[in-house]
Amino acid sequence: TSLWKDMANGTSVKEFTLLGFPGTWQFRVSFVVAFALMYTLTVIGNASIIALVWRSSNLHTPMYFFLCNLSFLEIWYTTGVVPKAIGVMLGTSQTISFSVCIFQLFFLLSLGSTECFLLSVMAYDRYLAICYPLRYSSLMNSVLSVRLALSSWLGGFLAISLLAFLTSRQTFCGPDVINHFLCDIDSCLALSCSDTWPVELATFLISIIVVVASCVVTLVSYIYIISSILRIQSAHGRKKAFSTCSAHLSVVTIWYGSTMFLYVKPSAQNSLDLNKIVNTFNTVVTPLLNPFIYTLRNKEVKLALGRAFQKK
Repeated sequence: TSLWKDMANGTSVKEFTLLGFPGTWQFRVSFVVAFALMYTLTVIGNASIIALVWRSSNLHTPMYFFLCNLSFLEIWYTTGVVPKAIGVMLGTSQTISFSVCIFQLFFLLSLGSTECFLLSVMAYDRYLAICYPLRYSSLMNSVLSVRLALSSWLGGFLAISLLAFLTSRQTFCGPDVINHFLCDIDSCLALSCSDTWPVELATFLISIIVVVASCVVTLVSYIYIISSILRIQSAHGRKKAFSTCSAHLSVVTIWYGSTMFLYVKPSAQNSLDLNKIVNTFNTVVTPLLNPFIYTLRNKEVKLALGRAFQKK
């Protein structure tokens, strides 16, 4: 057949067209406005947390060091999506070259994997702080916190390297239209004319290692945290202990819920339209929520913000 001839000759699609969100011009413009507003607030919110921790000496602790890493990650995570998505929805930048598509896929999945590792590291940090309060400063010292953060970044990018390589080796003979506003695994595999089983298997196995393993570490940490909190005699003590990890628990619940839906599945044949909605939540809404969750549910951050405004 002509399909097999194309594959044998090595011909493949050199660029893709991103569909974005189909609809009327007014509908797409409203999406653009919402995306632009959320992107601006995300960058301002996360950059403010980094600046606040940098300026406030009382926030120079492992917990806020990890939070700075998370905020830095969120800025790049949403930057890897929103500017291109706006161009797609406005119709000014709907095409994306094959190499840039693979790079975006690699960049976003690597940052997503790093976030999984960082959230599990933050859960472990809260476990040490609540279950071993007297030994916490010696257990979670600055050297260990830097090593854990660095391991999260390296682990996240290394885990996705194989996946990006396997996807780049797929043959795409056409059609060249991606039903999405970004390049993700499911949308790319839907257009592949070669055997996608190795990539789907690799996606599933890497998802198990990255998402499920980090989720288990987080879950076990919180089982110990909650059991330790319940043993505290006073209600005030229990409330104080829980307040130190409630913000992180909120972020973890939102992140893992949407990530498991997208990636921890044996097949790529999910509804691509539904994937678009969940991806929007993951890449645009969640990075916006994180700084507000940590600010509104954390007394130390509120106090540091108050002092920063008083100085001004």
